[in-house]
Amino acid sequence: MSEMCKWLHEQLLPLPAYRFPFDLDELPDNGIYFFYEKGEIWGHGGDQPRIVRVGSHTGQGNLRSRISETYLLDERGLSLGSLNAKPADRSIFRKNLGRALLNRDRDEYLHVWEIDFTPRQNRERFRHLRDMEKEKGLEQAISALLRDWFCFRVIAVESPTERAELEKRLVGTLAGCEVCAPSESWLGRSSPERKIRDGKLWQVQNLKAGPLGASDKEAVLQAINATRA
Repeated sequence: MSEMCKWLHEQLLPLPAYRFPFDLDELPDNGIYFFYEKGEIWGHGGDQPRIVRVGSHTGQGNLRSRISETYLLDERGLSLGSLNAKPADRSIFRKNLGRALLNRDRDEYLHVWEIDFTPRQNRERFRHLRDMEKEKGLEQAISALLRDWFCFRVIAVESPTERAELEKRLVGTLAGCEVCAPSESWLGRSSPERKIRDGKLWQVQNLKAGPLGASDKEAVLQAINATRA
């Protein structure tokens, strides 16, 4: 799996690495994205950046909105009230970054952060636990972290079925690599999520998925060509 991990990293290198600020209109409508993080280097020799997260989207045409939600490009999302879901409830990446920041600081607010306020019943039932100024400050810290420490690449994949299946094997390939490892200072080591803390990726699903096969490699190459076209 290590050779496949190296191959994937190398194939993605010619693609543009988007760093904040970036133009959403440059992104494809549908696809898979790969996040990189400062200080995280692959284990295949040299100093190439290591992929730390793979993701996609469900609804057709929603890649740009997915990235916008991750970076909180529309800061009206910070107009938080106790009967509103927080931005991190709509982005598992933001949620996991917040978890790691709070756990690192041994902040007891972690148990409130864990609550998903998207369902109305949760907003009504647990609103008395919320510190809205604290949540706003944490969301701002997450945005700053993403904008300063992360960049991403994308490949265009139109089919939702193909996206979902390919994403699984991309994650499985990266998670199963025996030579890539997180740095000693990787924020993920502070995560309360064991699969993140003991792993190398900002995700907990599909870590045991099978690696990319021959047909998947061809699909990745076709997606890269479609992205560059």
